[in-house]
Amino acid sequence: MEVILTVEHLRKYFSADPVLVDVSFQLRVGDKVGLVGPNGCGKTTLLNILAGREESEKGTIDKASGTSIGYLEQRHETASNRTVLEEAKLALAPLIEMQHEAEYLADQLAQTTDETELIRLSARYDRIHESLQHHDAYHFDYRIEKILHGVGFTDDEFAKPVSTLSGGEMNRLNLAQLLLEEPDVMLLDEPSNHLDLLATEWLENFLHDTSASVILVSHDRYFLDRVTNRTLELFHGTIDDYPGNFSKYSALKEERLTVQTRTYEKYIEEVEKAKDFIRRNHYGMKAAQAEDRRKKLERLMETPASSPRKIESPPMHFSKPSRTGDIVFRCEKLSKSFTSGKPLFQDLTFDIERGQRWAILGPNGCGKTTLLRCLLNEITPDSGKSVYGQGLNIGYFDQQLHVLDDSLQVLDAIRPVNKKIFEEPARRNLLGSFGLTGDQQLQKVVSLSGGQRCRAALAKLSAEDANVLILDEPTNHLDLWARAALEKAIRDFEGTVLFISHDRYFVDRVADHLLIIQPDARFKILEGNYSTFRHMVSKGLMADPFLTNAFSDRKAAGGVGKSMVSVIKQNPNRDNKEQNLWKANSQSKEIEQKKIDKKTAQPLSNKKHKEPLRKEEHWKNQQGKTGETVPLGNTDSLNATKTKKEKKVRKFPFRKIHEIEEEIFARETQIMAWNEDLLRPEIARDGERTKAIHHEIKEEQDKIALLYEHWEEASELNW
Repeated sequence: MEVILTVEHLRKYFSADPVLVDVSFQLRVGDKVGLVGPNGCGKTTLLNILAGREESEKGTIDKASGTSIGYLEQRHETASNRTVLEEAKLALAPLIEMQHEAEYLADQLAQTTDETELIRLSARYDRIHESLQHHDAYHFDYRIEKILHGVGFTDDEFAKPVSTLSGGEMNRLNLAQLLLEEPDVMLLDEPSNHLDLLATEWLENFLHDTSASVILVSHDRYFLDRVTNRTLELFHGTIDDYPGNFSKYSALKEERLTVQTRTYEKYIEEVEKAKDFIRRNHYGMKAAQAEDRRKKLERLMETPASSPRKIESPPMHFSKPSRTGDIVFRCEKLSKSFTSGKPLFQDLTFDIERGQRWAILGPNGCGKTTLLRCLLNEITPDSGKSVYGQGLNIGYFDQQLHVLDDSLQVLDAIRPVNKKIFEEPARRNLLGSFGLTGDQQLQKVVSLSGGQRCRAALAKLSAEDANVLILDEPTNHLDLWARAALEKAIRDFEGTVLFISHDRYFVDRVADHLLIIQPDARFKILEGNYSTFRHMVSKGLMADPFLTNAFSDRKAAGGVGKSMVSVIKQNPNRDNKEQNLWKANSQSKEIEQKKIDKKTAQPLSNKKHKEPLRKEEHWKNQQGKTGETVPLGNTDSLNATKTKKEKKVRKFPFRKIHEIEEEIFARETQIMAWNEDLLRPEIARDGERTKAIHHEIKEEQDKIALLYEHWEEASELNW
């Protein structure tokens, strides 16, 4: 593909040490690039340089002729008196001017009589008309509404003055303007911030379908996986290029690290051997050999092997929990409403058992945090009750991070009240395990960045020796590697966890139960993770709370209201398992239709010759087939015999179709989990464990094959 952007040897300083050392890469037409790296590595700085907002000390950026670059800036200007709709239209100002010029030229063409002028005006009009058609400018009103709806604005908000918008709303409007401009290259820095789940999925579809090239910085791994086809890793001021999305990058990164580590270790071994030989034989009989080794060592030192590009995840952990009762929380008919009387949730009843990990899902404003605060007895419910189990020591992480005292040093702020003896070395080690080291531990809490503050709050949670963790958006401000470390820490934690998170990948990796609060204050309990939830929605087995909320507040424009089934139909590579179930469901409907057709068809017909058989011939045929005598003219007996003959014997016991589908999905989800385990280095090195997992996968696949047969039989006979 054509290269539209070439970056060579960029270098950028902010102090004595450079942020960007030697950044080089190329961007091609249609590339969807994920730019990843730990916090503070210079991703935003690189985007600012590419957009022309900052200058580099060294290096060049070459654009193909006519290439336009758009940058999503996190700006908060609110001085404009224009409305949201008017502000959005500014992104299309050049096209609107072109439209006006086309109208003017059309008037001139109608009035001119000079043939030379007519040719000139016609040529100009044709060029403008072609450009307007290329940019779909004749439907720009629809485009504006579609994109504003897509990023989460409702019709009522179109007339809202820009000066009254919040920071989050302003960022959404900036995003809408960039998408309307449709530059050749889009630079997006955390575009899903301030978007709800529905708007995030709409943006994923938009970026996946756009012809523009994209460079995307995001901590949302689901977002990166769905949008990107290439990954640039920025680390220690240089770029490593990987094909594929974030999941592919993660797998390839492990392979590269293995090779880099072996190469580096071999280099260090050769250097140490040479130094040792020179040291022992410098003044002996082997002095000449020592001199040769010295020269070889000099050559080795001239071209040293690069150290492995390993981005360390902080080794987060939570202390071993004490035992609780079998039931940790019991909620009975819990209800809570707004002051206006509109219910957030009502008659909420569930039990959380020891060792389970529950995620609460639902659209913004549905009462997720309120529910947590009811469980913590910080808020009194309108009705119902929540009961604690035995021996609970609850640790709470609130998304506002109020658990930390701003006036204290970090080292003192994490000291729990219930621990009188908690020495400084132990606290330092604990903070180090959550990625806070050196002088960071001595800073005042108020001076910490968002990510550092989040890590400190998690460290305090670990210090409290809680056996029940309640977490409200724990991944906010954490980079990709810190999120992975937190996932592992929670999965390894033997206590009970209840959490809220908008990070779909995090929910997928951590949760084993979901509590889904829907906009009408109903709720659904689901055993499984985020993939389970999306599958149930796609099969029509439960309502989509995010979609339901969207239909009540905004139009289903531009695919906003698109069902997951339609996504599967349009994207055959999305999930083969889901697609197989969808295909099987379609086949089931066809089978049912054929049965209806067969039931309503004329029974006495010769389909081959399209001529009716005489009753006597039909009676002889039936007698020959069944061995039973059917009296002439007795059509009831004839039909009874026919029904008896056509009735199919069941191979499997009766089960409801949706129960079989749920079991199929549960088993396929388990296989996916085992396949993920096989990618983990510690398991790949364990031959016995690998063999056992392959055996378990084979057994599960055999069971699934039988379940599909059972499903087909149930689809045919359960009507």
